[in-house]
Amino acid sequence: MSEFVTAFAPASIGNVGVGFDMLGLALEGVGDRVLARKTESPGVTVAEVRGLDGEIHPYLSADPAENTASIAARALLDACNSSFGVEIKVHKGVPLQSGMGSSAASAVAAVVAVNALLETPLEPEALLPHALEGEKYASGGLHADNVAPSLLGGLILCPQILLPEIVRLPVPAGVSAVLLHPDLQVNTAQARRRLAKSYPMQKWIDQQGLLGGFVAACMANDVALIKKTLRDVIIEPQRAAAVPCFEQVTEAARRSGALGCSLSGSGPSIFALCRESDGPNIATAMEQACRGQGIGCQSWVSPMTAAGAHIES
Repeated sequence: MSEFVTAFAPASIGNVGVGFDMLGLALEGVGDRVLARKTESPGVTVAEVRGLDGEIHPYLSADPAENTASIAARALLDACNSSFGVEIKVHKGVPLQSGMGSSAASAVAAVVAVNALLETPLEPEALLPHALEGEKYASGGLHADNVAPSLLGGLILCPQILLPEIVRLPVPAGVSAVLLHPDLQVNTAQARRRLAKSYPMQKWIDQQGLLGGFVAACMANDVALIKKTLRDVIIEPQRAAAVPCFEQVTEAARRSGALGCSLSGSGPSIFALCRESDGPNIATAMEQACRGQGIGCQSWVSPMTAAGAHIES
């Protein structure tokens, strides 16, 4: 057997408030690692799945048919008609059910690691469909707003109707993201099932206007327009109540100068966009507001240009 290669894939902010299922942002400083090596026997085996504490994960399965990393790895091997198999180890750095793209990070790290073992590796964009197979298993839907930024970095527009094509968006100079993760969990698949099936036409018009305005703001480096458009009038109102500290945390972020604040994915994590100089103070204010509700938490401050997945060793 060959030596292990290690790939790192960052956590991500799904939806970015205005772009449900179609807008995602990579997050610097936290992510998953997958180690992979060739085996003579075909298929994918999972040697171990370890959690944040380095111990064997108590909840994630090592069954190759039930792990997002191995499902994504198998999709890539099958597509390339590989003559070898792969053994992988999954080391989780992203909390489960956190709204930080945990399943996406594992799937992305797996395809990046396995890709490095191929005689002719694929370009990063070509790995997207295979990583999505793992994410689809975990979340029950085909959406790339966590997978695409985790794979490619930065801010990505990736509506399902265009997949596998995605659009890399420029980001305004001097704007950072702050993400707060309360010590809570929200099951993404369940959260999706609870969403209303239809909405008033005016809500759709408003939300389309906000998304279009936000994308235009990024293209034009218009920070004032970001502040005006970073609002979610459809999904956030349905999900905020599931995060007990949401109102207090978002109020603290805005009071400290945030341009906008919303749930990351289905929550419970909460993100804010802000001027780079305000990031540390906003992170502190969000943490204090969360702990003031009796909920432990941690936070990260990240540039909007955070790198995507890559080989570490």
